[in-house]
Amino acid sequence: MKLASVAAIYFLAVFSAGFLLGPIRVLLLEPRIGAVAATLCEAPLLLIAMVVAARWTPRLVGLTTSLAGMLAVGLGALALQQAADLLVGMLLRGLSAQQQFARLATPEGAIYAALLALFALMPAMINRTSR
Repeated sequence: MKLASVAAIYFLAVFSAGFLLGPIRVLLLEPRIGAVAATLCEAPLLLIAMVVAARWTPRLVGLTTSLAGMLAVGLGALALQQAADLLVGMLLRGLSAQQQFARLATPEGAIYAALLALFALMPAMINRTSR
Protein backbone atom coordinates (compact mmCIF):
# COMPACT_ATOMS: atom_id res chain seq x y z
CA MET A 1 0.00 0.00 0.00
CA LYS A 2 2.76 2.43 0.87
CA LEU A 3 4.57 1.78 -2.43
CA ALA A 4 1.41 2.52 -4.38
CA SER A 5 0.82 5.70 -2.36
CA VAL A 6 4.36 6.93 -2.95
CA ALA A 7 4.13 6.10 -6.66
CA ALA A 8 0.84 8.00 -6.95
CA ILE A 9 2.13 11.03 -5.05
CA TYR A 10 5.40 11.06 -7.02
CA PHE A 11 3.44 10.81 -10.28
CA LEU A 12 1.04 13.59 -9.28
CA ALA A 13 3.82 15.96 -8.24
CA VAL A 14 5.83 15.55 -11.44
CA PHE A 15 2.81 15.30 -13.75
CA SER A 16 1.43 18.52 -12.25
CA ALA A 17 4.69 20.29 -13.04
CA GLY A 18 4.62 18.94 -16.59
CA PHE A 19 0.94 19.83 -16.98
CA LEU A 20 1.75 23.43 -16.03
CA LEU A 21 4.89 23.64 -18.15
CA GLY A 22 3.43 21.91 -21.21
CA PRO A 23 1.23 24.77 -22.41
CA ILE A 24 4.10 27.22 -21.96
CA ARG A 25 6.31 25.00 -24.09
CA VAL A 26 3.70 24.25 -26.76
CA LEU A 27 1.96 27.61 -27.03
CA LEU A 28 4.76 30.08 -26.28
CA LEU A 29 8.15 28.48 -26.88
CA GLU A 30 7.66 26.04 -29.76
CA PRO A 31 6.35 28.65 -32.24
CA ARG A 32 9.27 30.95 -31.44
CA ILE A 33 12.26 28.64 -31.03
CA GLY A 34 11.13 25.25 -32.33
CA ALA A 35 10.10 21.99 -30.70
CA VAL A 36 13.59 20.69 -29.83
CA ALA A 37 14.79 23.92 -28.22
CA ALA A 38 11.49 24.30 -26.35
CA THR A 39 11.76 20.75 -25.03
CA LEU A 40 15.34 21.41 -23.95
CA CYS A 41 14.17 24.52 -22.09
CA GLU A 42 11.48 22.53 -20.27
CA ALA A 43 13.68 19.53 -19.42
CA PRO A 44 15.72 21.07 -16.54
CA LEU A 45 12.53 22.21 -14.81
CA LEU A 46 11.06 18.73 -15.09
CA LEU A 47 14.30 17.23 -13.75
CA ILE A 48 14.11 19.55 -10.73
CA ALA A 49 10.50 18.45 -10.13
CA MET A 50 11.58 14.81 -10.35
CA VAL A 51 14.44 15.21 -7.90
CA VAL A 52 12.35 17.11 -5.36
CA ALA A 53 9.39 14.73 -5.62
CA ALA A 54 11.58 11.61 -5.54
CA ARG A 55 13.26 12.81 -2.34
CA TRP A 56 10.12 14.12 -0.67
CA THR A 57 7.47 11.45 -1.34
CA PRO A 58 9.01 8.43 0.47
CA ARG A 59 9.61 10.62 3.52
CA LEU A 60 6.03 11.89 3.43
CA VAL A 61 4.66 8.36 3.76
CA GLY A 62 7.48 7.05 5.97
CA LEU A 63 8.64 4.47 3.44
CA THR A 64 12.06 2.92 3.78
CA THR A 65 14.00 3.51 0.61
CA SER A 66 15.12 0.06 -0.48
CA LEU A 67 16.36 -0.23 -4.04
CA ALA A 68 13.55 -2.64 -4.99
CA GLY A 69 10.94 -0.41 -3.37
CA MET A 70 12.18 2.73 -5.10
CA LEU A 71 12.32 0.96 -8.47
CA ALA A 72 8.73 -0.18 -7.91
CA VAL A 73 7.73 3.39 -7.08
CA GLY A 74 9.36 4.70 -10.26
CA LEU A 75 7.85 2.04 -12.50
CA GLY A 76 4.42 2.44 -10.91
CA ALA A 77 4.60 6.20 -11.38
CA LEU A 78 5.70 5.70 -15.00
CA ALA A 79 2.67 3.49 -15.67
CA LEU A 80 0.38 6.17 -14.20
CA GLN A 81 2.18 8.87 -16.18
CA GLN A 82 1.85 7.04 -19.47
CA ALA A 83 -1.87 6.44 -18.92
CA ALA A 84 -2.41 10.09 -18.03
CA ASP A 85 -0.26 11.29 -20.93
CA LEU A 86 -2.27 9.25 -23.43
CA LEU A 87 -5.52 10.55 -21.96
CA VAL A 88 -4.38 14.18 -22.02
CA GLY A 89 -3.07 13.80 -25.57
CA MET A 90 -6.36 12.37 -26.76
CA LEU A 91 -8.70 14.71 -24.90
CA LEU A 92 -6.83 18.02 -24.96
CA ARG A 93 -4.69 17.77 -28.07
CA GLY A 94 -6.83 15.47 -30.20
CA LEU A 95 -3.96 13.06 -30.85
CA SER A 96 -4.49 9.34 -31.28
CA ALA A 97 -2.35 6.90 -29.33
CA GLN A 98 -0.54 6.05 -32.57
CA GLN A 99 0.25 9.73 -33.21
CA GLN A 100 1.53 10.13 -29.67
CA PHE A 101 3.85 7.12 -29.95
CA ALA A 102 5.04 8.30 -33.38
CA ARG A 103 6.23 11.56 -31.78
CA LEU A 104 8.80 9.52 -29.81
CA ALA A 105 10.67 9.02 -33.10
CA THR A 106 11.34 12.77 -33.39
CA PRO A 107 14.32 14.56 -31.79
CA GLU A 108 12.07 16.16 -29.16
CA GLY A 109 10.51 12.74 -28.63
CA ALA A 110 13.94 11.29 -27.88
CA ILE A 111 14.46 13.98 -25.24
CA TYR A 112 11.05 13.14 -23.80
CA ALA A 113 11.84 9.41 -23.79
CA ALA A 114 15.08 10.11 -21.89
CA LEU A 115 13.09 12.16 -19.36
CA LEU A 116 10.65 9.26 -18.98
CA ALA A 117 13.53 6.87 -18.23
CA LEU A 118 14.91 9.31 -15.66
CA PHE A 119 11.42 9.72 -14.18
CA ALA A 120 11.18 5.96 -13.64
CA LEU A 121 14.70 5.68 -12.19
CA MET A 122 14.81 8.89 -10.15
CA PRO A 123 13.34 7.52 -6.90
CA ALA A 124 16.02 4.80 -6.84
CA MET A 125 18.81 7.18 -7.90
CA ILE A 126 17.97 10.03 -5.51
CA ASN A 127 17.35 7.83 -2.46
CA ARG A 128 20.43 5.61 -2.79
CA THR A 129 22.31 7.60 -0.14
CA SER A 130 19.60 7.12 2.48
CA ARG A 131 19.70 3.29 2.32
